[in-house]
Amino acid sequence: MFLMETIPLIILRTLWISGTAVVLSLLWSLPLAYLLSRKHGLAKIMVPVFDALIGVPTVLIGLVLYMLFSSRGPLGFLGLLYTPYAIIIGEAILVTPLITSTTYHVLNNVISTYGELALTLGATDKQAMMVALREGLPGVLASIAMAFSRASGELGIALMVGGNIKGYTRVMTTAIALEVSRGEFESAIMLGVVLVVIVVSTSIAIRFLQRKVYG
Repeated sequence: MFLMETIPLIILRTLWISGTAVVLSLLWSLPLAYLLSRKHGLAKIMVPVFDALIGVPTVLIGLVLYMLFSSRGPLGFLGLLYTPYAIIIGEAILVTPLITSTTYHVLNNVISTYGELALTLGATDKQAMMVALREGLPGVLASIAMAFSRASGELGIALMVGGNIKGYTRVMTTAIALEVSRGEFESAIMLGVVLVVIVVSTSIAIRFLQRKVYG
């Protein structure tokens, strides 16, 4: 009964944390992907690194952030440990390689046609980037959907730097882990189904938006 009363709040908190993390990551991932699509020499070195980092264990990121944000860590004075903001930062770092790599592969195909054309017509680098992003929007949206799914289903970071605090940092994955530890498998399965529905619904919504924009 306790869990049933808090499921809507857990869902909303999960959506807020994961969504904010993806938006935060986009601030540097999209420009970086565009830069790599323009600098082929750099891309040959960095893109394989980002591809490999997509599979980095989330507990490793959580451990590093825990050491940074703990009271004895260099960033302990910020007071971020066991707050939603620590989870947001961790998930933003987690999805950065995914967004950067997938967006790079999209832009690399688009930039050779539309970006170069825009530059030859006198556009600035920023304007050429916007043209490339607009033409590659379907692929970029798909990348964002994958990043959101990855962030929503993340557990290690949320546990290590969030602490699974009731009414504050508890998200769907940590709630599932808690219910399993209590032996409440029905509640855990129900939360898992809800999480899958959210992820699938996000993917469907992205595809619907792509069709609306591009026919």
